[in-house]
Amino acid sequence: MKGKNKNDLHELKLMAVKIRKHIIEMLYRAKSGHPGGSLSAVDALVALYFSHMNHNPKNPCDPNRDRFILSKGHAAPALYAVLAECGYFNVKELNKLRTANCMLQGHPVCTYVPGVEASTGSLGHGLSFANGVALAGKLDKKNYKVYTMLGDGETGEGQIWEAAAVVAHYKLDNLTAMIDRNFLQIDGYTEDVLKLESVRDRWGSFGWNVIEIDGHDIKQILDALKEADAYKRKPTVIVLNTTKGKGVSFMENNVDFHGVPPNEMERNLAIKELNLEQKKLEASL
Repeated sequence: MKGKNKNDLHELKLMAVKIRKHIIEMLYRAKSGHPGGSLSAVDALVALYFSHMNHNPKNPCDPNRDRFILSKGHAAPALYAVLAECGYFNVKELNKLRTANCMLQGHPVCTYVPGVEASTGSLGHGLSFANGVALAGKLDKKNYKVYTMLGDGETGEGQIWEAAAVVAHYKLDNLTAMIDRNFLQIDGYTEDVLKLESVRDRWGSFGWNVIEIDGHDIKQILDALKEADAYKRKPTVIVLNTTKGKGVSFMENNVDFHGVPPNEMERNLAIKELNLEQKKLEASL
């Protein structure tokens, strides 16, 4: 499918709220996981899977499918919720996150979960994997696109920059990287841990086409993805300026929720906020 709800921004916004509710419920039940970076990634994943990417939940191994690799594997709850809502597996499986013998573990495992292209979680590896998949597509003369999402803190890994140089060297214009630029990582602000700015200049100097947008504006995301697909002889990186914990007020820009799940009170408050946002969107139909 080329994404359901194509071109319907309102439906995509509603889906983003639904995915955020899934994330909160999953992590609350599991009593473990990463809410902050999962919530900040939602809008880009919704735009990609429900309106842009060529994929088929009924045939996850279609050789002509577009591929997505979640390099920041700790944001697996966001990816799982999107895959479930797309129809790759039953939504009820989300309730089993991080339980014994469940396919939905703390980081994505490609041999367990339909729709997961790569087992990720060791930060820095996803872009290298995506490079290989994109290069294979070129060598096999396939038209599929490859997308990967990196955490901004993750880009402190040296392997990211080796991979960035390689993909530019081979002019892999069938690859688009997205950086979830929420300015926070487990140890605090990215600029305090290891200065990343200017992100645009750094990636541009490595030979990439750089697009910088509001990572929560679904129209901007879709426009950027379309522009990236059309850009030739260079890979594209989309810098998604996001808010960690987006959609839940007390989690937003709060590093304490990088890897700490909500307790019962926090779960109730978060779901209440998200329900209000859902009702607001439904009322605007």
